[in-house]
Amino acid sequence: MSRLQNRKLSPWAMKWMLNLFPPLLFQRIKIMEVSQDFQYCRVRVKRSIWTRNLHGTTFGGTIYSAADSPLPMLYWQLFAQRGLQVESWLQAGQIRYEKPAATELILEFRLSDEDVAWATAELESKGRFRQSIDVLAVDLNGTICARISMEAYVRLARDEQGAHAAF
Repeated sequence: MSRLQNRKLSPWAMKWMLNLFPPLLFQRIKIMEVSQDFQYCRVRVKRSIWTRNLHGTTFGGTIYSAADSPLPMLYWQLFAQRGLQVESWLQAGQIRYEKPAATELILEFRLSDEDVAWATAELESKGRFRQSIDVLAVDLNGTICARISMEAYVRLARDEQGAHAAF
């Protein structure tokens, strides 16, 4: 089992781990905030020469990249803080571009208490779950530039023999 898999991180450490992750770092994507309970994350997509398309607005791939990592990381740490070792990843995603992004963008990821309770119950009963959330990419004027729908897949970690590592 990977050492990273069962590591508990502080919100600060998770934020900096993601901020130094090259696909985010080089696209000027920054994790601005992670809540203490790992149920909220705010991401900023900064405009730069590296993130602009031919029209001078933010490249769509950069917007999608900003949405790719936070959700699985939130689930990973949310359950790690509760003593559960899980494997999590983004299984599916869909983005709908509404308006050109001419300013910085903010994306906010929220997991409600109901989402977490449902996810915990699914892990206890089935050992895995899929959960979809919707995130908006909003510019500094409050305009929705993109709607992103993501499906996270989370399962209990497996030990060397393939058995679940929890419950």
